Amino acid sequence: MRHPLCKTVAAAAVLFACASGAQAAEASCELNRPVNFGGMNWESNLVVVEIERFIMEQGYGCKTEVLPTETLPALAALERGDLDINSEIWLNSVADPWDKAAKTGKVKRIGELYMGGEAWFVPRYTAERLPALKSATDLPKFKDKFTDPEEPSKGRFYGCPAGWGCEVTSTNLFHALKLDDTYTLYSPGTGAAQKAALTAAYKRKQNVVFYYWYPTPLVGSMDLVKLDMPPYDAEKHKCLTDSKCANPQPSAYPENPVFTAVNTSFSEKAPKLTAFLSKISIPNPVVDETLAHMEESGDEARDVARWFLKNKADVWTKWVDADVAKRVQAKL
Repeated sequence: MRHPLCKTVAAAAVLFACASGAQAAEASCELNRPVNFGGMNWESNLVVVEIERFIMEQGYGCKTEVLPTETLPALAALERGDLDINSEIWLNSVADPWDKAAKTGKVKRIGELYMGGEAWFVPRYTAERLPALKSATDLPKFKDKFTDPEEPSKGRFYGCPAGWGCEVTSTNLFHALKLDDTYTLYSPGTGAAQKAALTAAYKRKQNVVFYYWYPTPLVGSMDLVKLDMPPYDAEKHKCLTDSKCANPQPSAYPENPVFTAVNTSFSEKAPKLTAFLSKISIPNPVVDETLAHMEESGDEARDVARWFLKNKADVWTKWVDADVAKRVQAKL
């Protein structure tokens, strides 16, 4: 229904106000096709993508699609233009592939999402049972405490899920620490499989040693201890991120910047959407709280995104203009 004032045609100023109000209430997407997001299957990425999609759909009038993928294939797809947006790139897991892609000029790093981290962990109850286990270099002495059920003469180390960017680094680091003779490197097929296996072991108070990243619901919900690593060395770590690293040497994980990247052609065709994406930054405590809500509620990512938009307006309204924020809030 039109506003009653719009029926009064005598005042030109009122007509102008009505027209301007109608324009403010509507949004027209810069693209006449769906915006394509890369859909990685870990919790923070699932939620961030749904937050961005909701804002784009309701605030900018766009259609969106999520194309399921994994870290390295997603980067290649972003470079080709099959994807417009990769919402969450963990730089240290793909340092060399990202550097090569960026040099082509076909992809752009546009926003700093948050600061992530990576480590090798044991549960605190394991650290208390094995007080001499302080460092990853100590693991060979304790192989019998982490028995691999499929190869009982060795321990089992849970690495990064197969196909993820972190798999390259954790595999190279496993070899660099010369664990091949005493441990099997077990790479779960999916992030969900990895989480399920670790959660089951934790509930049973079984000894388990594993790679994981944070912020994540799993690290936040478990009492864990990081294993020490040899000192961080930039050159050694660079080689660790390269799947063709000929002679991997051990190095600690550095802090891991997590950023948003877009296809360059997309950024040129959709400058408003690109400006929005470039402003997205979430404080780590807010990430922890959001992922804890996801874990506790059991909600799907789309519902967690709505929870975030309803409860963290002080964070996300800084990313968009006031009229966009009003349209988004009207749909919550």
